[in-house]
Amino acid sequence: MNLLICVDNTGFEASLEARKLYQRLDDPHGEELGMVRVVDESGEDYLHPASLFQPIHVGERLERRLFAQAA
Repeated sequence: MNLLICVDNTGFEASLEARKLYQRLDDPHGEELGMVRVVDESGEDYLHPASLFQPIHVGERLERRLFAQAA
């Protein structure tokens, strides 16, 4: 699993929260378009501009704990 932190939610205030961690889902076609697929505040996964996020790296154990509730 990849984690991203939202660094800018301009234009997406209802679906993204700045400074929040998001789970990145694989979407090769979206990535070709400069987008990333994340599970946003609606609980659904959507494409958002990659420029709104920065990758964040945490240990595997912490990552599992962070998203244990989401599974």
